[in-house]
Amino acid sequence: MARKYDIEFIEADAPITDPVTKFGGQPVWLERPEWPLSRELGRQMQFVCQIALDPDVFGVSPGMMAYLFITGESEDEWVDGTWEPEGGENAVIVQPGGTNVAETVPEGEGPSLYRFVEGRGREGTVPCEYSVDLQPGEDPEYVREDERVQWSEAEFEAYEEPLDGNKVGGTPGFIQADEFPPAGPWRLLLQLDSMTVPFYVTFGDAGIGYAYVSEDGQRGRFLWQCY
Repeated sequence: MARKYDIEFIEADAPITDPVTKFGGQPVWLERPEWPLSRELGRQMQFVCQIALDPDVFGVSPGMMAYLFITGESEDEWVDGTWEPEGGENAVIVQPGGTNVAETVPEGEGPSLYRFVEGRGREGTVPCEYSVDLQPGEDPEYVREDERVQWSEAEFEAYEEPLDGNKVGGTPGFIQADEFPPAGPWRLLLQLDSMTVPFYVTFGDAGIGYAYVSEDGQRGRFLWQCY
């Protein structure tokens, strides 16, 4: 079985400044800040979260924290390719000592998550930050797609059902064909369902994001799929 933590989001009433798993706010860097830049726009990506690399899930490695970024959207700017692990419009930065393919700048703060609110007859946005309650659990070990197509419907459902939801670690629950970044092998770092999180992220049409960390704990990648 593959160890995981199911995520419950808890809205923070003050900035979280400890090196713990969290979503939104500003990153708590373990080393010199490495804020990635959008390849197309040349500006800072949006900070999504930081995930503590629990050795019980990811094994013992030099990396202790992974930071996820994606190029954000605005009314007059939209960038294609945020779904591609090598597209230059998302990044997973691992510290300490990690290596990455993104261009970065030594900025400690930048764009972050927000949620939509309604007030005075119109919709607006507010910055947000969330701590997490992580509930331990287990997923079935990953089985390749070419093997699963030989299964009965009951076997397939028994495998797929536990894979849903927002989680740290575990086995990815793909909504299209199985997809991993190049130059693996990779462990699932984070699965994020854009339709069930309390903040705004866009992964296409009702998409799910999949962040990965290499088995040596030194590299990270991200991709998303949608319906």
